[in-house]
Amino acid sequence: MIRFEQVSVRYEGTDRPTLSGIDLTVPEGELVLLVGPSGVGKSTLLGAVSGLVPHFTGGTLSGRVTVDGRDTRTHKPRELADLVGTVGQDPLAHFVTDTVEDELAYGMESLGLAPDVMRRRVEETLDLLGLAELRDRPIATLSGGQQQRVAIGSVLTSHPKVLVLDEPTSALDPAAAEEVLSVLQRLVHDLGTTVLMAEHRLERVVQYADQVVLLPSPGAAPVTGSPQDVMAVSPVQPPVVALGRLAGWSPLPLSVRDARRGAGALRARLEGVAVSCPGREDTPAPPAIEEPDPGLSPGQGKGRAGGQLARLLRRRPGAPSPEPRGADTARAVNLGVRRGRVEALRRIDLRVTPGETIALMGRNGAGKSTLLATLVGMIEPTTGTVTVGGLTPRATSPRDLIRQVGLVPQEPRDLLYADTVAAECAAADSDAHAAPGTCRALVAELLPGIDDGTHPRDLSEGQRLALALAVVLTGRPPLLLLDEPTRGLDYAAKTRLVGILRGLADQGHAIVLATHDVELAAELAHRVVILADGEIVADGPTAEVVVSSPAFAPQTAKILAPQQWLTVSQVRTALEATA
Repeated sequence: MIRFEQVSVRYEGTDRPTLSGIDLTVPEGELVLLVGPSGVGKSTLLGAVSGLVPHFTGGTLSGRVTVDGRDTRTHKPRELADLVGTVGQDPLAHFVTDTVEDELAYGMESLGLAPDVMRRRVEETLDLLGLAELRDRPIATLSGGQQQRVAIGSVLTSHPKVLVLDEPTSALDPAAAEEVLSVLQRLVHDLGTTVLMAEHRLERVVQYADQVVLLPSPGAAPVTGSPQDVMAVSPVQPPVVALGRLAGWSPLPLSVRDARRGAGALRARLEGVAVSCPGREDTPAPPAIEEPDPGLSPGQGKGRAGGQLARLLRRRPGAPSPEPRGADTARAVNLGVRRGRVEALRRIDLRVTPGETIALMGRNGAGKSTLLATLVGMIEPTTGTVTVGGLTPRATSPRDLIRQVGLVPQEPRDLLYADTVAAECAAADSDAHAAPGTCRALVAELLPGIDDGTHPRDLSEGQRLALALAVVLTGRPPLLLLDEPTRGLDYAAKTRLVGILRGLADQGHAIVLATHDVELAAELAHRVVILADGEIVADGPTAEVVVSSPAFAPQTAKILAPQQWLTVSQVRTALEATA
């Protein structure tokens, strides 16, 4: 169905091709998973299937890409619209109408389908993706996960032969992700639809794949094979595979069910071993690094003993200090927020203390982003009170508030306005009164290889997120708010982010992150707060909350239950200690 023949793609102003010599065949009626570190060209490869590369993105494509016999070099995206349905990393860039129902119908209208066919398919899609209650809602009022489901639904209604999906579950809660993947499986098995999907959250999707295509590095040849074969050599792997490698299981398990069947011996070895608390006792101290020359320009000196991350973790003259241990960094009392007809938050009581990392979890639309926006003063409470560092966010000037709290929103581009990465970092250093190069060192620490001269809009979603994170982290606010901070990040980048956030928490900074990434919560959070319909329904230590939850438990906890192991790193440390 899809064939790449010696395909290379080079963008203007780059010194190396993003893709080089790609030979790849995707058979009809298969679900093929595209994996690899951030920035290796996965989105470019997907764009070449839909014709967006090079017709929309620019650059030079050599070789040949055909989809059901149509050459994408000579067929523009509109001439492939009846054949290929595409959902990119950013749902907002996908929408052309204002309401959910109109968006689902738009693609069919463009193809000239009959009104009765359109009506039937809209109803089917609303039910398939759990969108029926949202049919009349303006898209702008939906949560990020709800918008992602609408974007997926808008291509499903046209019944394309090929679906190209870039991070389709990145903003979905675990239950919604399972629903979407179940729909995709039905399309593949029952209708013979071909699905090519890139996804970083492999724990959600790898067990559904017929084939896996690994792009190991920019310009490298792809590695193609069965999920078990590719996962055995892949630098990116879900926790279930990492645990299987650690325990020496063969064949490698791809699902929790397969892993549980072989986990008896591992449970026996871990019986009676104390479980370390994530993010505290098992956190290594940051390495001592010599102070870099303040005269260095952004990007210079980043090879020094372990990087320039220490510049973030050191006390800076004039920087806001975290609250003393025991005081509240933030407090919400009987908080309620109404947005139009929707009661987004109600009766919220939340206390955030210095050095604490809290994961806000819950289904899409539960109120997580609204709570973060209220803490940073973007939304005024309808009832109750909110204080951050003793200040009322909505009544505090932005100049004073940014010294107390920083927010990285779901859409990182909202924070980025400069023309290059270097200019963005220089502005962040200046705004935070930080030493030159501080922000740039953070970008390099999170995702190495991002060029200073690149425009932020030309970065991948993961690279853009890393830049936005670095911009906010440069200011080292006492309260750091992160909304889906791992969306678009590979496992290695996520591990580096966890290390940075742990270092800040050790210094007394409070961190509140809204996330659907249960593995991140297990690795980093001291507390988990679960929201449902705007109310707090669970609040407690991470292990107590997530282990008892089938929806929010990480893979390691499900495999080794009833023991309270949360992460592969905990298991590795325990096995090394008992060896």
